[in-house]
Amino acid sequence: MSVGTNGRRLGIFLSLIANSVWGAAALYWMETKPVAPIDVLAHRATWTLPAALLVILMVGRLGSTLGFLTNWAVMRVMAVAAFLISINWGVFLYAVTTGRATEASLGYFLLPILTVVAGVVVFREVPSVPQRVAIALAVLGIGVQVVAEGGLPIVSLSLALSFALYSVIRKQVSVDAVQGLFLESLFLMPVGLFWILFYQGAGFGQFGLKTDLFLLFAGAFTAIPLLTHITAARLLPLSTVGLLSYLGPTLQLIVAQTLLGESISFMTLSSFVLVWCGLAFIVQDNIRAYRRIRRANYPRG
Repeated sequence: MSVGTNGRRLGIFLSLIANSVWGAAALYWMETKPVAPIDVLAHRATWTLPAALLVILMVGRLGSTLGFLTNWAVMRVMAVAAFLISINWGVFLYAVTTGRATEASLGYFLLPILTVVAGVVVFREVPSVPQRVAIALAVLGIGVQVVAEGGLPIVSLSLALSFALYSVIRKQVSVDAVQGLFLESLFLMPVGLFWILFYQGAGFGQFGLKTDLFLLFAGAFTAIPLLTHITAARLLPLSTVGLLSYLGPTLQLIVAQTLLGESISFMTLSSFVLVWCGLAFIVQDNIRAYRRIRRANYPRG
């Protein structure tokens, strides 16, 4: 389907909204303090289901989504995906509420490179030369962090690995992002609701109305940027969507270093620079691949 200029502009606008929300996410979750990260995770797991259901109804996919419930092969995959995304959510909540948002942003910068590694290991994909250079630079960047911190950057690696594995798992089933969020929430909500009930509200009703509202709207905060991202992906080339996705971790880093008042050492900054150089190789490789496809599909003459 051909998308006109207005459609592309709308797609870019929606993608900017989605990645800006994700980039500023730390500011949202900071408003849930002093609720413990594990309690916030329980609320997010609980309230994401009704938010995802509302989105499913808005896009008219309730019937097709419910059809997956009797497909045990799909549901097994979604159960594993739910487990991995809960780890990702939990680590991020822990990072941003304990002064480690900078490490979290590094994790999301590492993600595209680790996704390439996952493709090589799991799907036996052959990495291009730029991708190999990117992987080497990422390994070097992690090595710098090991020297600087005296150990592995656990937060960064946990975020990147959990989401890379999540992407690999989700690739096994033909379920789109909105449907996937709903199905994953079916597994997460019972656990989150049990936690909330067992721990007398898990922070709800204990720290004022503002905190309660941020907990209640955790599901909407999860679903809304996803919906705008999906709409943008339908209007834009995937190469453009990929480039715009780097806005999220960039904003995360800016927010951490400015509004959250975190500091960054020279060694940590060096590891960021190495990862950014690796990303530059991947971006260049993706642009070249996109241009080759365009030339093949729309030859001149």
